[in-house]
Amino acid sequence: MISYSDLSARIKNNNGLVTVLKVLDKAITYVTVLLYLGLLIYSGFLIPSQGGTLLYRSILIPGVSFIFVSQFRKKLSEPRPYEVYNFTPALDKDTVGKSFPSRHVFSIFMIACTYFQVSIPIGIFIMILGIGLAVIRVVGGVHFIKDVVAGAIMAILIGIICFWFFCGVFGLIMLPF
Repeated sequence: MISYSDLSARIKNNNGLVTVLKVLDKAITYVTVLLYLGLLIYSGFLIPSQGGTLLYRSILIPGVSFIFVSQFRKKLSEPRPYEVYNFTPALDKDTVGKSFPSRHVFSIFMIACTYFQVSIPIGIFIMILGIGLAVIRVVGGVHFIKDVVAGAIMAILIGIICFWFFCGVFGLIMLPF
């Protein structure tokens, strides 16, 4: 079985792979941010009858949940793989603690859940990007597998509870999938 240290060493010995990981890590993050901003613009300006509710929901639920997850991980302050196994990660990171759950992965899955309100295909696309980002964060040595899995599960559960149950069952306007 390969350890995080061995994996990181193998990756770092391949400059092309390190570059690809770094570029994909940033690219996936930026693409997701742009898609999220696009959703906010779409919901605020292009759907006049339901846009206000969709816009508020699309800002409030991800925003509050992001703050919750940030405080939760700060309180736990779990060490990162490079701290536990004493190696330099392939991705540029030197943060101490705050590894569990992965906030990058949480955020991308929360944005995917937010997109499911208006577009299942785009929501699925963002979830696929999220899986890719999770793999990159683990292979890059900045998160354990449990960190990225927890980030994804937390986002999906919060998405189901807030977007489907709370908004759907309690009568807030939901757009059809």
